[in-house]
Amino acid sequence: MKITYFAGRKPRAQKALEELRSHYGSVEPEEADVIIVIGGDGTMLRALHAFADYQAPLFGLNLGTLGFLLNRHHKDGLEERIEKSKRFTIHPLKMTAIDSEGKTHKELAFNEVSLLRETHNSAKIRVSVNDAVRIDELVCDGVMLSTPVGSTAYNSSAGGPILPLDANILTMTPISAFRPRRWPGALIRNNCKIGFDILKGVERPVSATADSKEVRDVRSVIIKESRKISKTLLYDPDNPLEERIFKEQFFG
Repeated sequence: MKITYFAGRKPRAQKALEELRSHYGSVEPEEADVIIVIGGDGTMLRALHAFADYQAPLFGLNLGTLGFLLNRHHKDGLEERIEKSKRFTIHPLKMTAIDSEGKTHKELAFNEVSLLRETHNSAKIRVSVNDAVRIDELVCDGVMLSTPVGSTAYNSSAGGPILPLDANILTMTPISAFRPRRWPGALIRNNCKIGFDILKGVERPVSATADSKEVRDVRSVIIKESRKISKTLLYDPDNPLEERIFKEQFFG
């Protein structure tokens, strides 16, 4: 089995990386059958972006705090674990944002795209789905659109629902919405085009962030799921990702 690696920066992850390389060897990413990700959920998210153009699946080994997207870490029998693993394929969101100078920015998000106010002034945002306006003016600290995988992260902290992985749905969640009052957000099919237009952007500037890539002073943001890009995650059969979603939904 040809293996390449992506490890977190912490000493523990770097030590594990050297142990695995010594035991299983290492190849260049374009030659790999599998990508071993060593660290926590943040490391896995960075790996998804770093290897977005590669076909090899990702098998995570958790050395972080939660490790929602990873498996238990132990080096023995790794190749056998990978051969027996279950597979789950995900697609990122593609964000197209236009800033105050008219420049276009395109970024991918495997977790979420979030729009946030940049100053003490609340944001005013027009929301559209498939080019039809759904909210004329959302007054808020921000709003986000999350994938099912990302629904357990920032979205959940903001009070959004945790989605089943195979739901084919995205969740739109407001952040401290003032108007419409008590608007709970929306569940939207993943083949829809989502649009956000910033109202009074000079007085009430807003940033847009796709996972960790931030664009300041945006004027409009279009988001669609990118079916052209797919990443496959591998999980031990006795600890599948679907079961972790249930635990998050019912036990937190």
